[in-house]
Amino acid sequence: MALLRIAVPNKGSLSVAASEILRESGYRQREDAKQLTLTDAENDVEFFYLRPRDIALYVGEGTLDVGITGRDLLRDSGAKAEEVIGLGFGRSRFRFAGPAGVFTDLSQLAGQRIATSYVGVVRSFLEEHGIEATVTRLDGAVETSIQLGVADVIADVVETGSTLRQAGLETFGETILESEAVLVTRSGAVPDGFEVFKRRIEGVLVARSYVMMDYDIPSDRVTEAVRLTPGIESPTVAPLHREGWSAVRAMVPRDGAQRLMDELFEIGARGILLTDIHACRL
Repeated sequence: MALLRIAVPNKGSLSVAASEILRESGYRQREDAKQLTLTDAENDVEFFYLRPRDIALYVGEGTLDVGITGRDLLRDSGAKAEEVIGLGFGRSRFRFAGPAGVFTDLSQLAGQRIATSYVGVVRSFLEEHGIEATVTRLDGAVETSIQLGVADVIADVVETGSTLRQAGLETFGETILESEAVLVTRSGAVPDGFEVFKRRIEGVLVARSYVMMDYDIPSDRVTEAVRLTPGIESPTVAPLHREGWSAVRAMVPRDGAQRLMDELFEIGARGILLTDIHACRL
C-alpha cells in the first residue's frame, strides 16, 4: 500500500500545534526540528515538514496528498486545494486598519494603496465588494508602511490590536477573513488512506471538545437527568446494587461541564465524575 504523503508546517505558530494533534492521533512525529521528512510505516504515512505558505501549493499540484496549513494561506495561494475540516487552533482575524480617525467604512478603500502580506486574500475580498484599490505585497510587519508613505491602509492579522495602536492605527470595516488551521487536499481528490487519517483527526477534535461524565442518580429521576446529558448517541444507564438507584455515563461538551454538574447535583445526582477523553471514533 502506498504511503499517504502529508505536509506539516515546519515552523511558525502552526508547527507545534500541528505536530501535537498528529501525535494525539497516533502518528509518530519528528524529534529534531531540522528533520525534513519522517516515515511512519506502521501507520502507512509519510510526513514532509515544509513552509506553511508552500503547503497548499504542494497539495494542489498533487505532489503531496494532504496538508495542514492556515485558511488564510490556503486562500492566498490560489492553489487547486480545498479545505476539508477546520482544526480549531491557530485562530486569527484579518482586518483593514488605517490612521486613527481617518477611515470608518469600506467604501473609503476605493483608490487607496493597501499594503498586506496576503495579496490574494485582500484582492478577492475587494473584488467581492466591488472596490478598486492598489494592493501591494509586503512581507513581515506592515504597520510602518503607512508612516513610510508606502501605503494608505494595511490589511493584517489582528489579535489584541495593541500593535496597531502603538503605530497610531485602528481597524475599520468588516472582518476580511476568520482564519484557523485547516486540513487540505487537492480539489476533487480523495487519496488512498485519507479517510482513515481524517477519522483519526476528527476523533481527537471530538475528544478535545467533550468529556466523559459518570454519576449516580435515583432511578425515578433518570429521565430528568438524561435530558441534561443526552450524550452523543444515547447515555448508558445501568442499575446499581443499591436499590432504587442507577448509574449514568454520557459524553458531554467540555464547555459548561461544571455548570452541568451543579444542575445534576440539584436534582439528586451523586458521585459525579468527569474524565478526559484522549481519542474516540464516532
